Amino acid sequence: MPIISFANSKGGSGKTTSALLLACELATARPVTIIDADPRHPLTTWAKLPNKPRNLTVVTNQSEKTILDEIEAAAARDPFVIVDLEGTASRLTSYAISQSDLVLIPMKEQQQDALAAIELVQEIHRDMKAVRRNIPFAILFTQTKAAVKSRTARFISKQFHDNPKLTTLQAEINERDAFSAIFAVGGSVGTLNSKEVNNLESAQLNVHAFAAEVIELLRKTKDARREIA
Repeated sequence: MPIISFANSKGGSGKTTSALLLACELATARPVTIIDADPRHPLTTWAKLPNKPRNLTVVTNQSEKTILDEIEAAAARDPFVIVDLEGTASRLTSYAISQSDLVLIPMKEQQQDALAAIELVQEIHRDMKAVRRNIPFAILFTQTKAAVKSRTARFISKQFHDNPKLTTLQAEINERDAFSAIFAVGGSVGTLNSKEVNNLESAQLNVHAFAAEVIELLRKTKDARREIA
């Protein structure tokens, strides 16, 4: 049962949005639990709005003392578990990372986000030593321009994509009206009205591509573990 954590110590990285988009997309086919471990509990607030997917369960994390039990219970119940972690480095973050089959590191194409992402990669490597196993992770660019990117954005993106020590998803979470709308009106990109949201079809295709690449990455890491075993 894959456990996917979304982590970045810098606030505003698109972490919660990315976690929710993936959870809703996966929930179209399989039961999913998303654990809201952000102290602001944005996903808990979202879950109270209309049109939450039937296959999606939102669990509100209580504290760092309960996160391991919450992950274990969710993994025993549902095929997919997604953890939206708090926007600071903490013991809770390390606990969740230690249980993860994949850690996604959302970041904007900005220097501050890049530095925070590298710090988290270093933390993941420390957690690997602590638990004595490999923990797959990948960079996910968020809030990107779907059309023309700035020179700085292109430069930062290239630094990560060209780094052989890092896995960087080809799919990006673009800056879309639909992704903001779901936190205002509830539901997912699949339940929004195209008459009320700009470029909804493009947003839906964006989420499909993102989820498909995550699934493929999970398959590759699973196959790699089998070969090692």
